[in-house]
Amino acid sequence: MTLTENADLGLASLALRRGAAVPQIGVALPGPGGWAEGSGIAAFWTGPEQWMVEFPGRAAADVAGELIAAAPGCSITEQTDGFVAFEITASEPQLLALLSRLVNIDPARLGPGTATRTGFHHMSVFVIRRAADRLALIGMRSAAGTIWHALVEAAQRQEVPA
Repeated sequence: MTLTENADLGLASLALRRGAAVPQIGVALPGPGGWAEGSGIAAFWTGPEQWMVEFPGRAAADVAGELIAAAPGCSITEQTDGFVAFEITASEPQLLALLSRLVNIDPARLGPGTATRTGFHHMSVFVIRRAADRLALIGMRSAAGTIWHALVEAAQRQEVPA
């Protein structure tokens, strides 16, 4: 199992304004509970007509400015500096066991391509199942140390399923 901070992840929130069409931004914006990946871009649903858009490897770029150009008529807000992202890679049985310890989510219902917001050690985080063996946890940057500590402790206590 590996735990890493994804310090290069650019983030911007996107919300449709009343009557606005869903923009074409390089990834199909997913519905409730969904996460979708395109070429150099990903997005997960955060609420009705609202998404968090991910730009891997682009934390230093003006991702909100780029998204504004690609999504006219939408409300866009830079989020990179407000959040921290941690990536977890493990075998699927290890990942499912870890999920059952970390958050109050049925791991079987959080399959690849899904995302949700949930409580984690008295904090609110986004949990994204990127693949069968990859999970991301995104939380407030001000709580980065607390999130990291809780992830490391849970991973160290992890019993590897047979």
